[in-house]
Amino acid sequence: MLLHRLHAAKAGTQVIIPYREEDEKRHLKVTGDLGQEWDLRNEDQIAECVRHSDIVYNLVGRDYTTKNFNYADVHVKGASRIAEISAANGVSRFVHVSHLNASYDSPSEFYRTKAQGEDAVRQAFPDATIVRPGPLYGHEDKLLNSMAFYPILWKLNFGETRIRPVHVLDVAQVLSNLMQIAAPGQTLNLPGPLQYTYNDLLELVTSLTYNPPSRAPTIPKPVALLMTKVAQYAWWPLLSPDEVERRYMDDMDVKGDWDTFGVTAEQIENVAITYLRRYRSATNYARPVKLPTRHGGTSGVGAFYSTR
Repeated sequence: MLLHRLHAAKAGTQVIIPYREEDEKRHLKVTGDLGQEWDLRNEDQIAECVRHSDIVYNLVGRDYTTKNFNYADVHVKGASRIAEISAANGVSRFVHVSHLNASYDSPSEFYRTKAQGEDAVRQAFPDATIVRPGPLYGHEDKLLNSMAFYPILWKLNFGETRIRPVHVLDVAQVLSNLMQIAAPGQTLNLPGPLQYTYNDLLELVTSLTYNPPSRAPTIPKPVALLMTKVAQYAWWPLLSPDEVERRYMDDMDVKGDWDTFGVTAEQIENVAITYLRRYRSATNYARPVKLPTRHGGTSGVGAFYSTR
């Protein structure tokens, strides 16, 4: 998470960010030297990356599987390998970023392997801190940007799935604060402050961009699963079969641990325009922000969000 690196660097900390491909990190060179190239299966490269560190953050994850890496390879074996090598090289603290919905009983393999990865990390590094953020939004995110580009993909389950989106800047601040506020062996939940349905967020995107709402019909789940399975072999998929499963699953309704770090989680409607203004036409670019009204209320936060 580059934003976390910037927070840490401002505090006078030397930060090393391993990278997997030269081309993918090139645009970040203006922020400084990143570290070294590495591979998740190369133990020597991992050791070189972590051996001079006081604290290691593992944010490696995968939204979909490929012929080279499946979910278990990344979320379980990879996370365990990084934690084990960190412990062997004298790293005093390890922070592992998981997901709010990590669960052994989940219908989603993504969430199941996230839970398995937490246990694997704890086995290798017992005092590791586990951080579980909700769905992230921010620059180049896969939530608001995707909703603006491909709203039909968010109409699965008739748009009624409930999530707890969280601002990436808030999560980055918590990760930075962990350098001063130790939480050894703890699991920290970082859900967004409010709960929304996908329909709520699609309406927010429409209101902020001044673009007409999508009239595309809801795709039945069996059809969506079939289409995404075929797409994996035909072209770069916009959606994987496991992501289809996740679009039918509500985020866990748990209390956040924000107060521990003195961070107040931002509500998405207060900052979404920062990331969505780019989708406005030239005519509408400078128009004022107008939040949608719901349930006969007035514009604003109180009338917009959904609660359980």
